[in-house]
Amino acid sequence: MDKQLFHIAQVNVARYIAPPGDPILDDFVAQIEAINALAETSPGFVWRLKSEYDNDALSLRPFDDERILVNLSVWEDVDSLKHYVYKTAHAAVMRDRKKWFERMQEPSMAIWYIPKGTIPTIADMKIRLAHIQQEGTSEFAFDFKNLF
Repeated sequence: MDKQLFHIAQVNVARYIAPPGDPILDDFVAQIEAINALAETSPGFVWRLKSEYDNDALSLRPFDDERILVNLSVWEDVDSLKHYVYKTAHAAVMRDRKKWFERMQEPSMAIWYIPKGTIPTIADMKIRLAHIQQEGTSEFAFDFKNLF
């Protein structure tokens, strides 16, 4: 595969420990705007899912469970995404995630290649996430530990 013709898409989901709007989630919600702005100004960032009405995806409910939060984005390459996730202020949110989110029993992240210039859909995201949950990692859907 010619990586110059592709970007990567990534999805990660998390399940709140309480219903949306619960005050226990306020600290997390208060950080979203800054963390999203950081993503958008990070090297390698291309696109992220937003609701039609807000500058975030907090109100989107692509799954039946209202407590599942979804993040879908596109990056130039895995290294750019990995740097943002683990080497910026986003890492502090990752460290504190137990305050707001349940521990997921199955994989909650998937990465896959997309042709440059395309945007993944909610349906694409669900297919890739289901694949990694049911089949494990492959070139179709992988994670940071199992890159393809």
